[in-house]
Amino acid sequence: MAAQFRSYVWDPALIVAQMVLLQAAYYSSLGLWLALLGALGSTRPSLHQVFSDEILGFSTPPGRLSMMAFILNALTCALGLLYFIRRGKQCLDFTVTVHFFHLLGCWIYNSHFPSTLTWWLVHIVCTALMAAIGEYLCMRIELREIPLNSAPKSNV
Repeated sequence: MAAQFRSYVWDPALIVAQMVLLQAAYYSSLGLWLALLGALGSTRPSLHQVFSDEILGFSTPPGRLSMMAFILNALTCALGLLYFIRRGKQCLDFTVTVHFFHLLGCWIYNSHFPSTLTWWLVHIVCTALMAAIGEYLCMRIELREIPLNSAPKSNV
């Protein structure tokens, strides 16, 4: 058996904990962005803005604010991938998982499968942004040089 740089052990508890933490970060930061942008547009954040597929759109100010909040949330959650996941290879997996659970939440909240084109476009763009930026940030950390101390160690 060859030695490896890092050994990866299957740890389902860690994976579930990371999923729960990232999902909580997703909804927390989305709520924060909706509140901040809602203050600009004088709208109050609600669950309807988070889970409704009909509110997202270019025709109404709340729809545009919600779309902007989802885009900014993708950028914020990319930082969450950096701090909570720390593996470039796993960024796409966790991003798709977060958005899949959001799809299920929208389906349950609306009692029907999301069918508007804007909802799908916004979430596809958000998934791509979150995964690409999160992977880029994680790869920058992974590819840092390992400092080697060349000074001799003396234990006198």
